[in-house]
Amino acid sequence: MENLLFLVHRIPYPPNKGDKIRSFHFLKALSQHYTIYLGTFIDDPNDWQYVDTVKGYCRETCIQSLNPVQAKIKSLTGLLTGEALSLPYYKNHELRKWVNGVIERHRIRKVLIFSSVMGQYVLNREDLTLIADYVDVDSDKWRQYAEKKTWPESWIYRRESERLLEFEKQLISQTKAGFFVSEQEANLFKTLVPEFEARIGSVNNGVDTDYFSPDHAFDSPYRPESQVLAFTGAMDYWANVDAVKWFAEKVFPAIRKKHPDTEFYIVGSKPTKDVLLLAQIDGVVVTGSVDDVRPFIAHSDLVVTPLRIARGIQNKVLEAMAMAKPVVATSMAIEGIPVDDSLNVVITDDEGPFVDRVCEVLAQDKRGNRSENNRRFVLDNFSWQTSADRLSELIG
Repeated sequence: MENLLFLVHRIPYPPNKGDKIRSFHFLKALSQHYTIYLGTFIDDPNDWQYVDTVKGYCRETCIQSLNPVQAKIKSLTGLLTGEALSLPYYKNHELRKWVNGVIERHRIRKVLIFSSVMGQYVLNREDLTLIADYVDVDSDKWRQYAEKKTWPESWIYRRESERLLEFEKQLISQTKAGFFVSEQEANLFKTLVPEFEARIGSVNNGVDTDYFSPDHAFDSPYRPESQVLAFTGAMDYWANVDAVKWFAEKVFPAIRKKHPDTEFYIVGSKPTKDVLLLAQIDGVVVTGSVDDVRPFIAHSDLVVTPLRIARGIQNKVLEAMAMAKPVVATSMAIEGIPVDDSLNVVITDDEGPFVDRVCEVLAQDKRGNRSENNRRFVLDNFSWQTSADRLSELIG
């Protein structure tokens, strides 16, 4: 099999959050057609236990430890060099040495970059064919952050957006193909770099629909008398924190006035202090890390995804739909998912309408809270096999 260097900003296992779900399924699929040389980081000490699992898909690996606190300090050197702070955050001498060595030892000519920042290890090499999975337009995400923050954070985030876009442009200028998680993300990037439009495309996320299936039997984690709204996601990720704070503080109290037995479950690892404090609101429950999110989805009355900052496709939405759950979401959370009126998905961005739409679902008989159309939509449109085949075509 042909050799492929795969550079990923975070170890692609376990597949328990958006980027790791995508990178793992790509690693798994590509290992059937290529001999994989993997360079990556571990930023969560708990993930070291999965190294052998990842190595099972690879001929050789270089896995470096990344301490987020130290990396943030190191990233400040970007203020002196003029580069995006994200680049020194992921800069590592040992990984660079390994990348250069493994390319020469094994005569590697093809490289798959997962997350644009990993492109810094292979830029300006005419002997390599580069394919970049940008996933999202990260520079635009920093722009969104800047709009939500006050000075000096707003200045730092705006600077990061501008500098990172410069690097994203440099990377696409040297790649055979650059692709994103959705057609909407790809189209946004095309407007930013129209001169490279022909190189820009998309490869959808997928869902493990056997795993996320409504046909599994789970014990309910909820009180029998409760009506439950569920939100799932990594709760140290600022976009998720912002979402649940807005919903718990601005939307949920009005819902609870109309439906007093309603509870809002925030299900996800590493809740920040701000998230933990939300448990002081009547009816709000913060679970922290759970072994399996599926019981929380399966036994909820509906899933809410009130994201106000987002890029790309939200796996949490697709997983809920795969389990045949109704979804009430903001337009940002649904971006990239081509829903229509046949689906049990409601989109609204304002507090009042969000309250009304959730209450309409809660007023239904519980037996009506299974949406076969939602599941069929995911089965038909979000297959990992289809996405992997598309990726293999791009790599060539």
